[in-house]
Amino acid sequence: MDPAAWTFLILGVAIVAFVSGKVPLAVVSIGVALALWATGVLTLSGAFAGFGDPTVLFIASLFVVSESLDATGVTAWLGQQVVTRAGQGRRRLTVVIGAMAAVLSAFISINGAVAALLPVVVVVAVRARIVPSKMLIPLAFAASAGSLLTLTGTPVNIVVSEAAAAAGGREFGFFEFALVGAPLVILTVAIVALGGNRLLPERRAEHFGDPADPSEHARALRDSYAVDMDTAALFTARDGVAEVLVAPRSRLIGRTVSAGMTTRGEDLVILAVRRGADDGPNASRGTGVTGSLTLQAGDAVLVQGPWAALTRYTQSADVIAVTPPQSLQRAVPLGRGAKRALVILGLMVLLLATGLVPPAVAGLLAAGSLILTGVLTIPQSYRAISWTTVILIAGMVPLSSAFIATGAAGRVADVVLAVIGSTSPQLALLVLCALTMVLGQFISNVATVLIVTPIAVAISQELGLSVLPFMMALTVAGAASFLTPVATPANLMVLQPGGYRFGDYWKLGLPLMLVYLAVAVLYVPLVWPF
Repeated sequence: MDPAAWTFLILGVAIVAFVSGKVPLAVVSIGVALALWATGVLTLSGAFAGFGDPTVLFIASLFVVSESLDATGVTAWLGQQVVTRAGQGRRRLTVVIGAMAAVLSAFISINGAVAALLPVVVVVAVRARIVPSKMLIPLAFAASAGSLLTLTGTPVNIVVSEAAAAAGGREFGFFEFALVGAPLVILTVAIVALGGNRLLPERRAEHFGDPADPSEHARALRDSYAVDMDTAALFTARDGVAEVLVAPRSRLIGRTVSAGMTTRGEDLVILAVRRGADDGPNASRGTGVTGSLTLQAGDAVLVQGPWAALTRYTQSADVIAVTPPQSLQRAVPLGRGAKRALVILGLMVLLLATGLVPPAVAGLLAAGSLILTGVLTIPQSYRAISWTTVILIAGMVPLSSAFIATGAAGRVADVVLAVIGSTSPQLALLVLCALTMVLGQFISNVATVLIVTPIAVAISQELGLSVLPFMMALTVAGAASFLTPVATPANLMVLQPGGYRFGDYWKLGLPLMLVYLAVAVLYVPLVWPF
C-alpha cells in the first residue's frame, strides 16, 4: 500500500480503538506513532516529533498553572462567592454557576473548572433544595463553552492556532477566541438555564462524595474532640489541622501522649487525642480524652501546624490520615501562595496576549516561576499534569502531519469538493463541522480536531480561501461535545454525582449542538472572512 493508504488504515484502527474504550487513550496514541514508523509513512524522528512539539509543552505547563490556582484556594474562593451571592432560584443559580465555570475554564481548563466547582454545585443545590441532576450537566456544558474565551481555554484552541499559522495564515490572539466564545457562553448559559429544568432528569445519585469544607470539618472535630476553637483558628492560610489514626505496627504504639505535646519529626502541636477501640468495660470509645493516653492501634490524634508539615506527617507509615490535608488546604479560600499564583497567572496572560514570547515559553516560564516561588513543589507539578492528555496529543500530532505529507488530506478534500462543489464555502464548512461534531461525541475532541484539521486546510487551499474561518469553526465544533457522557472528561465527571444515565445528555445537548453548528457555519465567516 502507498503511504496515504497506510495513513487511512491507521486512522481507522485508531478511531475504532478510541470508540471501543477497551484500549487506554495513551496506548492508542503511542500505537499510532509506532504504526506510522513501522509502515514507513514517517521516519522515527517524525513519528515521535509530537513529544518535542511546542504545543505539547505549552499544554503540559497549563496543567501546572491550573494546579496552582486550585492548590492555593483561588478556585475555592470563587466557589464561595457563588454560595453567598447566588440565592435560591434554580435559574439564577444556573446562570451564576455557568458564568463562573466559563470564566474558570477560560484560564485553568475545562476539567479543572468542573473539578473545582463540582462539590460547590452539589452543596449549593442541596442548600437550595434542588436536585443536583438539574445543575451538574449545565456545569459541564458551560465549562466547555468557556474554553472558547481564550487561547489557553482548551488544547484544541492551541492546536488550531498553530495549524492556522503553519498553513500560511496567522496565529489567533489570546483573547481573539472570545469574539465567538462570548456569544456562545451567553447562548449556552441561557439555554441550560431555561431548558435545564424540563430537559434534564430529576434523579438522586446513590451517594455524593463529601466535598472538603473547612467549616463542616471544624464542626465535626469540635463534636468529636474537646477542642474549643473556631474554624478561623483551626484552618488558616498558613496552618491547618489533621486528624490521624495510629496505624497497625506503628512506632507510636505504647507512647503516652496528651494535648499540648508536639510531635518529634515536624513539631506539630497535639490538640487532642481519642480512644479508637474498647479498652475495658469503662473505656470511652470514640470520645475525646482530656488527660494523657497510651497510644494503641486505631487511636485518633488531632494535630495542628503548617500545611507542608501536616502533609509530610500524614505521609508517614505510622499514621493514617482521616482526611488528606491537601484537600482541606485547597478548600481554604485564598490560602498560602494565592497572591503569587495570581500574579504569575496575570504575567503569563500578559505575555500571551502581547505575543512577546511564544506560547510554550510563556507557559514554561509560568510553571517554573510557580516552583521557584514555592507555590508548588516539583512532585505537585508532576502530579498536576494529565499525562494521558499530553501523550494523546503528542502521539496524534504526527498523524495529522502524515495526513498532509502523504496527500491523504488532499484526497479527502477532493472527495468532499466533488460532492459539494466549490461554489459554497459555507457548505464545505458545514460538512467539516458536522464531521467534527459526530466524531467528537465518541473520541477526544483534541484527537478529532487533529484528524480534521489537515482536511480543512486542504479544502481551504483548494478553494483559495483563508484558513482562519475553517480553523475557528473547527474550534467551535470541537467544543460541541454534548451528546454523550464519554464525549469529554467534564461530561464524565458529573455522571455519577448527578445520577445520570448515558441517554440523559442528548436531550439538552442536541439543541445546544445545533446552535454551535449554526454559529460555526454562519457567524464565524462574518468575523473571519473567507
